[in-house]
Amino acid sequence: MNGFVAWWARNSVAANLLMVLILVAGMATFLFQIEREVFPTASLDQVNVSVSWPGASPRDVEEQIVLRIEEAVSGLDNVKEISAQAREGSAQVTVEMEDGADYDSFLNLVKARVDGVSNLPPSSFPPVVSRPTADTPITFVSVTGDPAQISEVELNRLARRYRDELAQIPFSSPLIEVQGYQEEEVAVEITESALRRYGLTFDEVAAAIGSTSVNRSMGEIRTTTGNIPIATRQLADTADEFEALVIRRNQDGSVVRVGDVATVTDGFAERNSIFRIDGKPARLIEVLQPETVNIVNTSRAISDWIDEKQSSLPPGVELKEQYTLAELYFGRMKLVSENAVAGLILVLIILFLFLRPTVAIWVSAGIGISFIGTFIFLPMVDVSLNMLSLFAMLLVIGIVVDDALVVGESIHRQTEIGKQGLDAAVLGTQIVLKPVVFAVLTTMIAFSPFLLIGGVWGDFTKHIAWTIILALTFSLIESFLILPAHLAHLSKPKSGGLLSFQGKIADALVTFGDMIYRPVLQLALASRYVTVAIFLGLFAVSVALLQLGYVKFQFQPDVEQRLIMLTVDMQSATPMSRTEQVLEQVETAIEQLDQELLDRNGQDTVLSATVAAWPGWINVTLIMSPSDARDQTLGTISERLRTLIGPVPDSEDISLSTNFANDGGDRFIVGLQSADIDELSAAVTEVKAFIGQFGELYDVGDSLQSAQDELVFELKPGAERFGLSIGEVSRQVRQAFYGEEAQRLPRNGQDVRVMVRYPLETRENFESLSSMRIRLADGREIPLSAVADYRYGPAVRRIDRVDRERSVRVWSRVREGADAGPIRADFYSTFVPQLLAKYPSVEIKRRGNDEEQREFQQNVTVLYGLALFCMYMLLAIAFSSYFQPLMIMSAIPFGFMGALFGHLLLGENFAMFSIFGICAAGGVVVNDNLVLVDYVNRLRREGVGAAAALVEAGVVRFRPILLTSVTTFVGLVPILLEDSYDAKFLRPMVIALAFGVLFALFVTLIFVPALYAVGVDIARFYRGLWTGEDQPRLGHEGGLSGPTPHHPEIDDDRLHPAE
Repeated sequence: MNGFVAWWARNSVAANLLMVLILVAGMATFLFQIEREVFPTASLDQVNVSVSWPGASPRDVEEQIVLRIEEAVSGLDNVKEISAQAREGSAQVTVEMEDGADYDSFLNLVKARVDGVSNLPPSSFPPVVSRPTADTPITFVSVTGDPAQISEVELNRLARRYRDELAQIPFSSPLIEVQGYQEEEVAVEITESALRRYGLTFDEVAAAIGSTSVNRSMGEIRTTTGNIPIATRQLADTADEFEALVIRRNQDGSVVRVGDVATVTDGFAERNSIFRIDGKPARLIEVLQPETVNIVNTSRAISDWIDEKQSSLPPGVELKEQYTLAELYFGRMKLVSENAVAGLILVLIILFLFLRPTVAIWVSAGIGISFIGTFIFLPMVDVSLNMLSLFAMLLVIGIVVDDALVVGESIHRQTEIGKQGLDAAVLGTQIVLKPVVFAVLTTMIAFSPFLLIGGVWGDFTKHIAWTIILALTFSLIESFLILPAHLAHLSKPKSGGLLSFQGKIADALVTFGDMIYRPVLQLALASRYVTVAIFLGLFAVSVALLQLGYVKFQFQPDVEQRLIMLTVDMQSATPMSRTEQVLEQVETAIEQLDQELLDRNGQDTVLSATVAAWPGWINVTLIMSPSDARDQTLGTISERLRTLIGPVPDSEDISLSTNFANDGGDRFIVGLQSADIDELSAAVTEVKAFIGQFGELYDVGDSLQSAQDELVFELKPGAERFGLSIGEVSRQVRQAFYGEEAQRLPRNGQDVRVMVRYPLETRENFESLSSMRIRLADGREIPLSAVADYRYGPAVRRIDRVDRERSVRVWSRVREGADAGPIRADFYSTFVPQLLAKYPSVEIKRRGNDEEQREFQQNVTVLYGLALFCMYMLLAIAFSSYFQPLMIMSAIPFGFMGALFGHLLLGENFAMFSIFGICAAGGVVVNDNLVLVDYVNRLRREGVGAAAALVEAGVVRFRPILLTSVTTFVGLVPILLEDSYDAKFLRPMVIALAFGVLFALFVTLIFVPALYAVGVDIARFYRGLWTGEDQPRLGHEGGLSGPTPHHPEIDDDRLHPAE
């Protein structure tokens, strides 16, 4: 390896060509190949099975669909959880796969089992088996219309056309949805009196429409002159054409047409709904992020398309970009790049002050070379340029600076002690080769667990891990193959001018190390047990800060996206009239909030409001002003909105979110499941009572729906003599109130159903049941009340199941700034055992963020334990010691200590991203520890006593150790001082890295030598017991008082730099 490094140092042409190759290839990849997105696309390890059974009750759906599918898939391998939901007319079963299993095989097995279920209801649609996707919106494009100039149907069709156009433009996404889009339907509505007057049935009307409204190809006539197709083209497509269809031809030649007995409406499928933007009828085109995307090109293409369409818009239509996630991407890129440049300038200033300008410039250049080289391989490992990979570059910048700085400083030191040119470059590089290589390898191992995490989190953390590993790889290449060649012409510094001034500053640092740090280190070694105890005590204090809540823990960071999303979920049977009342209550609260914010900020803060509603459900999305135009977080504003809305007694859930990735905001969610419905209901009541007593939590709710009334029909005794069954009676009632599908029309790429049924006013009137007639096979009509009784029975509109048992969720929102950690701990440690003892059939499970956090922590704990062991083995083999690797790895827990103190000082919550900062800080300080311990070992091999070697190594390595820590900390100062809301996303990581490195500086300079000395004491104690000989006390050979012998570079000539 030494010879390899020497070859590259001698061949500057090869080193320069390698540098140019890295720069050209990296920039080409950056400009033309690498994807750009805000957040990576995640693949869910789940399989969805959806079944539609129109008109069926949730209980029937559960019994005849859900239970049978659960039974079919429950025996499969690698099934982590089976969850299901039965709603009116539909079922969805979600099968979650265990981490690490092969998804394609799992999907095929689930599909095969579902296809094998042969006893599903005949009137249900075939099951659809699919993989769910966590689609992230890129851009929202609004299409609004003036009701006086464009109808809802025309607006609906226009939005669909624009959606298709958007999907075809270059750089756009094929994943585009239209919010507010309504399915079209042709309704043929017949009154009971019309049916009786003309002696018709729903079957006759539907059959007549299906047989007379036809487009059909009937083959072709093959003649000698050519083939002539045969077809009929009489498919009705408008209300007038349907009204003209003949139902019956009488013997007297008269005809009964659809228009004679029915009212035909060509409009939307019957579903009362509202969708408007800023008070106008609208549709919202939502462009979703595909698997591969360049958000810069996509955003630009959509903006250009909108500009082009402005000249051809129909009268009364407005088309505009409502919101784009590209704003977040550009904002974060600007934030990081500006602060990175400022940090780099500060680092350059530090390096210029304490190292020679040539060294400072090439060390700084190494940062750019390493990062540009990283771009080359990012596409190969499926990593894009996104918030997480950008975040990783910030993390690793300290380690990259560290590598180049240690090598550059070592070469610089060789010139100071008399070496020249190539000899200085090679010798300086070889001296630090071992510690730098092993430091980088241990850092790679430290981040490797994030490559192995399964599930959704693995799709995110791999972007961080791969970026760091590749950056470290190119850092090694630059530090050992390129940098020595650039410093091979370095000679002993000359005095005079600016260099003289710089030399005085650099000498002052060396003097400080010799005159101030030396006696401090000697004192620490003399009182080594006290020194070790003090550091261990500080570590214990830092852990207590987190355990006792002085530093709060927040699993996911809050990433504001200028949106507040409000959802009000009411009982399924809630009529549209009640939904509109609640919507008015919500809109009034929004107006009050808007006025309050206008008075506070002096400008509009609520820029736009999108409202969607249908019976029992309301969704409102507010687009807010940028964070720098207001002095409150969106979390605080959303809490105020919730207060202004006030109570909604008949709501099941009111959720507020400011983050696509954390829908529903910060919530405490608990899952309960049991086969005993009574015990489940009682347990839910007690859980809600427990949660409701805490002021930090509000909006306590549950998914257990109260029973609602349904009409249950039963056949009267003797009705069978008319040839009737309950199935026939229910079929005719269904035709009247739900409808009979006569046919489907192909229209603009979609199927439009033609439905025959009672008019709406009849279906909304309970008394219509008394006038309804049941048609017999012989043509007679009998009142429904004569053959069937009906009574009220309890029913639910939704049934939730988990692992083949009924399931309920209980939730509450956590107030902005509140710490729910102690509440969660008390709930699971104290309350849950008491509850389970009282209700033994009930099972409690963490849900929401709690579930994700627990799984993530379990995976990381196991994987990081293995990583630590691998790091230990690597260092133990390298240093031929069992004890020294532990001493070197002490950087990691003490980096954690520094990070916690930093969070406490700056009042920031400890978050998941703080863990990455601690790992990065550990990488910097492990490097410093390795450099120090390796030099101590080198001195001791040459016969220097332990105490003298520790003092001498500390003084000699004082400058590189101090500079690596100071440059890392100073480089992060600009973003630490950034007070914008955008910077809050990065603050936990930056604080952990900056303060971890700062505090660990003292660990390297004070604690590690003291711990090394304690290890020497222990080794000599056991050696004395084994040999029976008295061992010299540490310091007896000198080093703990007065100057130690100076060893410029021990045994340097053995390295043969010129070879």
